[in-house]
Amino acid sequence: MSPDKLVMMANQIASFFETQPHEDAAAGVADHINQFWEPRMRSELLALMDDSRNTYGLHESVLKAGPLIRKPAPVVDA
Repeated sequence: MSPDKLVMMANQIASFFETQPHEDAAAGVADHINQFWEPRMRSELLALMDDSRNTYGLHESVLKAGPLIRKPAPVVDA
């Protein structure tokens, strides 16, 4: 999926949780992403977040949710 699409989707989730206290907003964003995003999408988002040169316009709650987002297990070829 394109980085722009991932950022847009993550920011939409953050906008929904914007009315919550900051700690709750980040936890809500991470919980939603962990429950509903497929592993490949989570991996791609986490890779974007690991790029310290750029935040890609990610909402503050998404950035704070980063450590709470589960990193998918690596795929092992059989």
